[in-house]
Amino acid sequence: MLLRGIGTIVGLAATGALGVGYLMSTSAARVIVLDFDRKPPFSTLALAPLSLGNPTAATGPETTGPQSPLLASVPKGPPPLIETRIKVRSGDTLAAVLTRAGASNSEAHSAIKAFSTKHDPRYIRAGQELKVSYRPGSAEELAANAGLVATPGSFHGFAFSPAYDKEVRVSKDTGPGFKVAYVLKPLKRHVSRAEGVITSSLYVAGRKAGLTGATLAELIRAFSWDVDFQRGIRRGDKFEIMYNLIINEDGKIVRSDEILFAALTLQDQRQPIYRFSDGHGGFEYFDTKGNSAQKALMRTPIDGARLSSGFGRRRHPVLGYTKMHRGVDFAAPRGTPIYAAGNGIIDFAGRKGGYGKYIRIRHNGTYQTAYAHMSGYGRGMRTGRRVRQGQIIGYVGTTGRSTGNHLHYEILRNGRQLNPMRMKMPSGRKLLGKELTRFHAFRKALDTRYKLLPKGRALVAQN
Repeated sequence: MLLRGIGTIVGLAATGALGVGYLMSTSAARVIVLDFDRKPPFSTLALAPLSLGNPTAATGPETTGPQSPLLASVPKGPPPLIETRIKVRSGDTLAAVLTRAGASNSEAHSAIKAFSTKHDPRYIRAGQELKVSYRPGSAEELAANAGLVATPGSFHGFAFSPAYDKEVRVSKDTGPGFKVAYVLKPLKRHVSRAEGVITSSLYVAGRKAGLTGATLAELIRAFSWDVDFQRGIRRGDKFEIMYNLIINEDGKIVRSDEILFAALTLQDQRQPIYRFSDGHGGFEYFDTKGNSAQKALMRTPIDGARLSSGFGRRRHPVLGYTKMHRGVDFAAPRGTPIYAAGNGIIDFAGRKGGYGKYIRIRHNGTYQTAYAHMSGYGRGMRTGRRVRQGQIIGYVGTTGRSTGNHLHYEILRNGRQLNPMRMKMPSGRKLLGKELTRFHAFRKALDTRYKLLPKGRALVAQN
């Protein structure tokens, strides 16, 4: 009995000692965790078991002995580069953007010098973005530069996209300077088909069918030589279109104005057009017979304007009596650009009585166009200057005998004014010979492709 009692006492003592040791080790572990919380370079993950693949556990406070071979497998060297986007502000220079991103004055100067060999920095506009590359700095550097620079680390270069499919990249060279490269961006093309019935306007119907604003703008431009979009569209008219969508690596649509085929059915008259390459990087739209949809003259040499006064007799708003109005008026905000209706030479530019600021363009031996009441002239517009169709020649105003901002537009044939909204416009280019044969084969292929595309807003990958 005595021996059994002694054994029981010894067992209790041993159990107590183990309990004290356990409590002490648990307390030590807590102290270690708190200590690590106070020192950012460490982490409580150092206590994670090796089975989780934690390399810092090899040298943690709960292990002893030589360095674990797992630590040697941790890659050494500088941390990887990080890229961030910085938007250009109004009044910014490229140097200001780069120094705001953390570049020193010498780094900014050297990077801009390299960039200038591929792209003029003056053409970077407010609202555009730069992708700035930097290498993250130490904890001390981060604390020192907090709130002072946009990128918390050392500057390593930047990239800018002057076009949706190109990027200029500037990066640190092996020496003290920077190198530059022009890179083509990875893009995907999709061809899409859409169609719809117009109930209120082509714009509303197009948006309902999934067309972007850029696609609609190109559709209107392509038909603008033949269609009066102010008065020529009726309820029940239809449109059909096949066009390219160009999508970048982020899945965003970067271009949508490449129309391959389109047709407008206006008052039951269907007018199809086809985009056809000239073999030299350019293109035109042609009808089914190979006649260019682009006429020698434009009916409406202004965007987004309202036809405020037609051609014919009317009561003059200033003079107060009935007078022949030998042109058409387009009401638009002051400063709206006015375009040359066709290729030609300016034979008059200046003030002309009640017309105010006025330009007249001679297109050939038969046709002239005139533009009046302008607030100002386009850059370099003067008598004798050659202009091309669509070039800005002036801006909407209300000079001369005028009661509000508008463009007065005239088309003259052999010196006699005609109604721009009703006259048959002089034709453009006509395909002939082998070029016409090539066009007809191309047109038939587009027709077949359009029919095979699913109706609606579906996208189909282009080969």
